Amino acid sequence: MTDAMHLAELNIGRLLAPTDDPRVAEFMGALDRVNGLGKRMPGFVWMMEGSGEPGTGNTENTIGDDPQFVANLTLWEDGPSLERFVWGTVHRQFYERRRDWFEVLGEMHFVMWWVPAGHRPTLEEGLARLDHLKAHGDSDQAFGWAHLKDLNMWRTHSCAPAAAE
Repeated sequence: MTDAMHLAELNIGRLLAPTDDPRVAEFMGALDRVNGLGKRMPGFVWMMEGSGEPGTGNTENTIGDDPQFVANLTLWEDGPSLERFVWGTVHRQFYERRRDWFEVLGEMHFVMWWVPAGHRPTLEEGLARLDHLKAHGDSDQAFGWAHLKDLNMWRTHSCAPAAAE
């Protein structure tokens, strides 16, 4: 990709319980720290924000009428920047434990795509890209890690397949 493009990523999930429930308290308590780390990473560009209330992260960005169905949408300068954050920081520990706090969706819940620098994708745009990926598989319109051929950390640092469901 050229310097004029940024990598967008959307990750969705459904919490096992409401955000103020003790069952998800550890996850909710770590959001500000993990999101803050992401924002300080080289290559970070932008994150869809919630209200800014401490301890809420962007969990207020819900999908449909379900307050437990939450979304995370970010932009990165390139694939290696996102890969370093996801697989090379404390974020990976939370990713590996997502079954502690999130339902197993049984379908794709993560998508990436390229956007022009300066564009801020909407949640609706990201959900449309995720639907495209589900329907058509990896393409230039919507893709997963394997589509970015120059990246390898996701292969060597990712968690066990059972945790990735």
